[in-house]
Amino acid sequence: MLYAIKERVGAAVLTGVFGCGKTVLAEAILEELQKEQYQLALIANLQLEYVELLRAIVRKLKAIELPTKKTELSADYLPEVLENILITNNRDGKDTVIIIDEAHIIKDENVFEGLRLLLNFHLRDRFLLTLLLLGQPELRQKIEDNKQLEQRIAIKCHLESLNEEETKNYILHRLKVGGREAPVFTEAVFKAIFSASGGIPRRISHLRSWFTYWLYQKGLYN
Repeated sequence: MLYAIKERVGAAVLTGVFGCGKTVLAEAILEELQKEQYQLALIANLQLEYVELLRAIVRKLKAIELPTKKTELSADYLPEVLENILITNNRDGKDTVIIIDEAHIIKDENVFEGLRLLLNFHLRDRFLLTLLLLGQPELRQKIEDNKQLEQRIAIKCHLESLNEEETKNYILHRLKVGGREAPVFTEAVFKAIFSASGGIPRRISHLRSWFTYWLYQKGLYN
């Protein structure tokens, strides 16, 4: 994802099952990028029509007064405002990054078509924005159904679940972050958590918390 942004490839897609860490990665990207060089917009509410999505993007990128009623929004006006923001950012030496989280929720084909049109904002030698689409595996099919959008996607990534060894290392890391250096779980517990979680980080975290609480209740965790 950072490569897509720094190399200005235009658009990239990251898919993965629920709980595998897509949103965490998006937040990590926001932390990683220097605010002086990048202007960022993270959009997570996708129960929007295209014009409303444009409005949300514009407001995330710049503090600007815009109409609040859907009937007052214009599909012609908003792209013009966005283009001015992009051109200003480019002139000021800033790159613009738009991250659409939970993009698999989008049902309106017009929204996907509108996202494709965002990539029309470019100079002769570079895009004026980088668009990152994050979502569950079904997002891929939705993008494939829009051939023109699919052709604009330069990078496609998929997050797999963790294997058994990665699951153990993830648990040990989370315990260390929480201030626990001494061993807590036996190998049997690590295997049980992996088996029950399927290697999905969110499930692993829930099970780790449950086992830790159980040990605490038994007086085995201090």
